[in-house]
Amino acid sequence: MDGVDEALQRAASEEGVAAAWLRGLACNPGLPAPVLQRLLEFGELPMSPVRWRELDAGSTAVAAAAARMEHRLHVAENPTADVDELARLAHDAEPRVRFVYAALLTDFGRRVPAGVVEVLAADPDPKVRRMISSYRDLPLTLEDRFLADEDPGVRAAVLRPQLWERLPRPVRERLLGDPAPQVREKIAALLRADDPPPALTAEERLTHPDGYVRKEAVGDPEVPPALALRLVEDPENEVRLALSMREDLTEEQRASIAYTVEGHGPWPSWVEERAKDPAAARRIAASPHVGLRRALACRPHLPADVVTQLAADEDPWVRRYLCEHSPDAPHDLLVELYATAQDRNWSALRHHPNFPRPGLARFADDPNPRLRHAALDDPAAGPELPLRLADDPEVGMWAVRDPRLPAGELLRRLALPGGAFAAAANPALPPERMHRLVDLARGR
Repeated sequence: MDGVDEALQRAASEEGVAAAWLRGLACNPGLPAPVLQRLLEFGELPMSPVRWRELDAGSTAVAAAAARMEHRLHVAENPTADVDELARLAHDAEPRVRFVYAALLTDFGRRVPAGVVEVLAADPDPKVRRMISSYRDLPLTLEDRFLADEDPGVRAAVLRPQLWERLPRPVRERLLGDPAPQVREKIAALLRADDPPPALTAEERLTHPDGYVRKEAVGDPEVPPALALRLVEDPENEVRLALSMREDLTEEQRASIAYTVEGHGPWPSWVEERAKDPAAARRIAASPHVGLRRALACRPHLPADVVTQLAADEDPWVRRYLCEHSPDAPHDLLVELYATAQDRNWSALRHHPNFPRPGLARFADDPNPRLRHAALDDPAAGPELPLRLADDPEVGMWAVRDPRLPAGELLRRLALPGGAFAAAANPALPPERMHRLVDLARGR
């Protein structure tokens, strides 16, 4: 037994330390599958070790086989879970797990393993069958099976326009006389969709009492601008704003409209298309209309000079959208906004690919705690940086979680009540020490 282990044994008897170790391990990005498996055996955990972490195939397999249902639900909800290992949830003993798995089957861009849809389509729980019946690429044989399902909710859920169109007349007639009202109502909705009401003329749309209809009309390029400009004094700001962002208006015409840019969109779709043309992107970036500049800043790939121009825009939301959507947002702007932004999403700016950069360590003594935190993103800094910030009252936790922290200091802080959580969350913690923390938390 070494001195570190003795210190850990003493620390384990102090109130809250073992729970802090478990919490730290639960969010440790370097947690190996064998340690995760042992964590999942605890009856209660301070936080989920599955829901938020990156999962490889081994960790997915462990979580999908966990005894506690909550862990199996969490792995189904994790966008990084391995799809092949996740497929075992189609056979899970709990209907709720199978339902959630079916509901998220194609979310996050997931590939659907072979045979999974067929398994879920034969599920004994009608809720699971209802959910999988809405699967976009459902085989024709399964569609036909669902049309004859004993559960009326399944029969109603599978009915879609494409399916209805291919059905032979006898099957349609059978479904039209289905004893379940929800099936007949679904068919009635499909038939109504096939026979839409007559379209309104441009004049009717522009004079409609519903402001939403007028807003859609003034933004419609099929409506002549001369007609749309009749609503330059519309009583609703949203109508005037949509009018002001038409592509075919001159800047003088835009300036003649009294509008207020409120909220954060939606923006006109034509900006997205024109942003692909460098000349058009430059024209939009120079527009006095702040809504158009904001819309442009939301486009991910812009010419370098347009990025530079938007980065210097007087409107704070133009600059912010550029940082949130463009992979080319300037490093200095990212740091500036990270240090000063007041909204709840300011911390996400640190995850921009242009944020980490040599030289950030210069902020280690800055009075702004956000900038001291940013110093830890300096990829060229050595172990002295996290060691220097480890006792900082506001960023010390992040410094202790930094894998560059010297190994001896990391192990020392594991035994300190104030450092137990952060040290256990450090990905540089050796697996054998992780296992020892689990042992001590179990009282071994």
